Amino acid sequence: MVQQRPRRIHIHDVAMRDGLQIEPNFVPTEQKIALINALSRTGVSKIEATSFTSPKAIPALRDAEEVMMGIERAPGVKYVCLVPNMRGAQRAMQCGVDEINLVMSASETHNLANLRMTREQSLRVLSEITAELQGKIDINISISTAFGCPMEGIVPSEDVLRLGDRFAALGVQGITLCDTTGMANPAQVEALCTGLAQRWPLELTLHFHNTRGMGLANVIAGLATGIDRYDSSLAGLGGCPYAPGATGNICSEDLVHMLDSMGLQTGVDLDRLVFCAKQMAEMVGHDVPGQVMKAGRWDKRFPVPPDLELTRERALARDAH
Repeated sequence: MVQQRPRRIHIHDVAMRDGLQIEPNFVPTEQKIALINALSRTGVSKIEATSFTSPKAIPALRDAEEVMMGIERAPGVKYVCLVPNMRGAQRAMQCGVDEINLVMSASETHNLANLRMTREQSLRVLSEITAELQGKIDINISISTAFGCPMEGIVPSEDVLRLGDRFAALGVQGITLCDTTGMANPAQVEALCTGLAQRWPLELTLHFHNTRGMGLANVIAGLATGIDRYDSSLAGLGGCPYAPGATGNICSEDLVHMLDSMGLQTGVDLDRLVFCAKQMAEMVGHDVPGQVMKAGRWDKRFPVPPDLELTRERALARDAH
């Protein structure tokens, strides 16, 4: 009888972009490069390394070119950058990125707040970029507020599916559904994502935030629908500066720990990942949400109390009397 291989789950770490974009203090370029190099050796499938956006909009990532030109590329790792427009895409390509991540929102309100465009305008811009760059670089489309908007509330699933259908028809390599402010619940994830792997036969990724403590539960729901790719962030950092109430992404090391404990294969060295997460915590200089880096693996064992045998003898002596 042939033994089946464990199911492979792909981890995409977004800490260096999503994690740093709302940090108030600028992290020096050389520290970013060193951490990306270390993260490259953990076994993650993708690293979203930076964003080629306006330095005025995201000053924390104003060194995008320096970062991308300074890192050491590891075989088997895809280096991704978020870009807001054609100019950003051209800058990214000049730095040799493997994939560009284009973004728009399923919610009209969030799209206007985040991108200063209506959804139809964003669709037109992203379609033009995709048509221009198709075949030259891999393109992923991230649909923000796919599970709810902090200003509008519920986003109809039909809107999300309609957007995804249009992008899939453009021939992009991947689509990411983003729970931008942690509004999703497992039942909602299962309802929206069931059948998506068949509907959109490309790299399908889920991007959850842990704002309300349901991030890993939502991953379980996503796994049940057949989706094998997940964005996450070292130490659980991150959040959208244009989404009220947004807090950190699901934590990379906590996610890998959970998947490993379930017998799923990630290809990630958890010890190396925890080491990177601790470096991230030191870089930003404040407490971080990650749990495994503080508590250790589930199978971590502690010494028994030194007086355990004496306690046992006394307990047995009580039975004797």
